[in-house]
Amino acid sequence: QVHVVESGGGLVKTGDSLTLSCVLSGRTNSLYVVGWFRQAPEKEREFVGRIKWNGGSILIGDSVKGRFTISRDSATNTVYLQMNNLNPDDTAVYHCGASSRVGSRTDFATLYDYWGQGAQVTVSP
Repeated sequence: QVHVVESGGGLVKTGDSLTLSCVLSGRTNSLYVVGWFRQAPEKEREFVGRIKWNGGSILIGDSVKGRFTISRDSATNTVYLQMNNLNPDDTAVYHCGASSRVGSRTDFATLYDYWGQGAQVTVSP
């Protein structure tokens, strides 16, 4: 079992930056990948980015490429989502997911077994 807790959401203005944190605990040594997804009202869950637990390979979604980055602190089992130059289209609940299963489509939410409660990010004009 892996426990996932997100934090860091809030209300910001267009152009601001915000960093979300995802703290993982439990059987973290079994993890394959940690990913960030977001879901806006009446929209499907969208892939934001992911980092492979071993090796640190990073993939960023096309819609946020160039503005968002992912990093990891191995000492604290924390994965960060750094979001820059935010705009109202980034408004959503951001979810951190983790998976112990190996899969080629790490941009698919169905690969992820463990999820946090979500963090609301609201960007005002």
